[in-house]
Amino acid sequence: MELGDHRNGRRMSILMLPWLAHGHVSPFFELAKLLAAKNFHVFFCSTAVNLRSVQPKLTPNLETVELRLPASPELPPDRHTTAGLPPHLMFSLKGAFDAAAPAFAAVLRRLAPDLLIYDFLQPWAPAEAAAAGIPAVMFNNTSALMPATVLHILEFQSAELFSLFPEIRCSEYEIRQLKNFFGSSVNDAKDKERVVGCWERSCGIVLVKSFREIEGKYIDFLSTLLHKKVIPVGPLVEEPEDDGVSSTFEEWLNKKDESSSILVSFGSEFYLSKQDMEEIAYGLELSHVNFIWVVRFAVGGGERKKAMEEELPKGFLERVKDRGMVVEGWAPQTQILRHRSTGGFLSHCGWSSVLESIKFGVPIIAAPMHLDQPLNARLIECLDVSIIVERGGSNGGSLRRGEVARAIKEVVVDKSGERMRKKAKELAKMMKKKGNEEMEVVVEELVKLV
Repeated sequence: MELGDHRNGRRMSILMLPWLAHGHVSPFFELAKLLAAKNFHVFFCSTAVNLRSVQPKLTPNLETVELRLPASPELPPDRHTTAGLPPHLMFSLKGAFDAAAPAFAAVLRRLAPDLLIYDFLQPWAPAEAAAAGIPAVMFNNTSALMPATVLHILEFQSAELFSLFPEIRCSEYEIRQLKNFFGSSVNDAKDKERVVGCWERSCGIVLVKSFREIEGKYIDFLSTLLHKKVIPVGPLVEEPEDDGVSSTFEEWLNKKDESSSILVSFGSEFYLSKQDMEEIAYGLELSHVNFIWVVRFAVGGGERKKAMEEELPKGFLERVKDRGMVVEGWAPQTQILRHRSTGGFLSHCGWSSVLESIKFGVPIIAAPMHLDQPLNARLIECLDVSIIVERGGSNGGSLRRGEVARAIKEVVVDKSGERMRKKAKELAKMMKKKGNEEMEVVVEELVKLV
C-alpha cells in the first residue's frame, strides 16, 4: 500500500499555495505531481492567470483551485502574476496577495485539507491553517544554503557562516543587496519578517528543493538553525517534451558542433540594465562562441516597448548573425540545455536554472545578479561545474565584457570546460539514479503530521 493511502485507508488531501512567480509556481507544481503520484489528493491553489499555465499538465489526483486577488486598475486579473509584471508594480502585487488572505481562509474552510504546503512570503497562510486546526509545512524553493545565510545575516547579524563554510564567500556588494531586499516593506511587514515568520510556523519540518549529494552539510546546518528537520525533495526539474526542441531552435542547433554553443538567459523575471546588456553583448562577440541569447525588456509606467536594436550595441546583430541567435521573451530552456550542441549556460544562477543545467550535464558560466544567486554561484563553483564571471567597477557590481568573454571561453573552448562537462554529467547521472528516494522520505514525514 502506498503511504499516500495513509490513515485507515483514507487518502490524505494536501492544499498547496505558492508565491505568484513562475519560478515558484513551477517547482510547486512539480512537487504536486509527485505527491499526486504517491496517491495524495492535491489541490493546487493560485491565481487564474498562473493556473492557465499548469492546467494542460494536470494528472490524476491533482486539481486546481483559484485564489481571487482584489482587482485594481493597475493590477487587473491578468497581472496577478510576476510574469511580465513591470518592476514598479511588484510591491502592489505583494499587497494584493496579502489582501487575499480572507479569500484563502474561505478556500481552507471549503476544502478542509489534511495539510497545507505554503511558500516563503505568506505567513498569513499557515496562520489561517493553524486557526482551522490544519498542520502546515513550508516548502523552501531555494537551496538550503540560502535560508542558512539569511538567518545569519539578517537575524543574528553574524558572519559566522562564512567562517564555517569558507568556500562560500560573498562580497560586501552582494551582502548589501540581500539586506536591502529583505529590508523592503509591504503593508508594514518587512520581507525579513515574512520569511522568518514562515519558517517559524512550519510544523516540525521544512521542505527544501535540493538533494544531499550537493548540499548535505548545508541541509544539516539549516536544521540546526531552525530547530526543525529539513527534508530535501529533490531537484524538481520538469521533464522536457519528447518532441525535442521547437523547429527554429532545433534547426539552428543541429548545424553546430557538439558542445560548441551556449544558452544565455537571466530568468523570467529579471531585467538587465542597458549597461549590463551591452557588456554581455560585447563579451559574446569577443568570445567567438555560438550562442542563443534570450533577452527581456521591462515595459510599464507609460513606456513604449523597447526595440531590441535600441538596447544592443549598434551593429551587434549583424556582426554575430552567423553564430548567434537573439530571441526576445522566451525560449525552450530545458530542450536547449539537453541538445548535444549546448556546451555551456551563461546564467543568473537562479536555483531552478542551476538544477536544470546540472540535470542535463551542462556547466554554468555564472553571472549572478541578486538575492540567492551569488550563493548559488559559489556553491556550484565548489562542485566544479561552474566558472564565475568576476565583477568590477567602483561599487564591485559591474559586468565587464573582457571577463564575460574569458569565462565563456574557459567553459566552451579551453580544456577546463571538458573537465566541468564531465563533472556535470556525473552529477546528472547521480541525480537520475536517485530517482524517487527523496520523495519516499517526504511522504513518510508528511503522513506523520496528520
